[in-house]
Amino acid sequence: MKEINVTGQKRTDLGKKASKELRKQGLVPCNIYGEKKNADGKPEAMAFAIPMSELRKLVYTPHIYVINLNIDGEHHTAILKELQFHPVTDALLHVDFYEVNDSKPITIGIPVKLVGLAQGVRDGGRMNLSIRKINVTAPYQQIPEHLDVDVTSLKIGKSIKVGQLSFEGLELATGKDVVVCSVKMTRQAATAATTVASDEGAEAGEGAEAPAAE
Repeated sequence: MKEINVTGQKRTDLGKKASKELRKQGLVPCNIYGEKKNADGKPEAMAFAIPMSELRKLVYTPHIYVINLNIDGEHHTAILKELQFHPVTDALLHVDFYEVNDSKPITIGIPVKLVGLAQGVRDGGRMNLSIRKINVTAPYQQIPEHLDVDVTSLKIGKSIKVGQLSFEGLELATGKDVVVCSVKMTRQAATAATTVASDEGAEAGEGAEAPAAE
């Protein structure tokens, strides 16, 4: 995984009014969750804020990063846990981070990258990518930037499911029956198949012997 450095500052005012004021200043309210638990046994969050200018390079990208967080001089290694956007304006409202370490595996969604030209596409079908990410569990150092799925032999009407895949050092956390990709029949492919069948039928008819005259 790629690494990125991000700097933030702790915050003590946690109400809606305080968060709104932060956003006016170009800051985004954030939390980081780690091993520390509260009295109820739930993960305890540390509240801080990051300038939107720094978050932009982390959020609006297809890449997955290990994030080196510097929060008022305290260093944390983390990954993105959750993003909250405004339902109308799509403005980034809040970010949750999850602290990682060398020994504890994490579960995270990794982008799928289809490799090769499917046989079904060569035959006129259309490739359909059903899911863009597959959840995997592994130590964060072993997490790849993407998962390569070879589709070269995939024919029209066939699909590849998560259960058919395996990647060294990774445990797949997405359900085995989830379809990753498939090749759909198109009108063009259906027409071509019908034409081929008709031609073959005609050739067979022409090759048959005519009945002898009585």
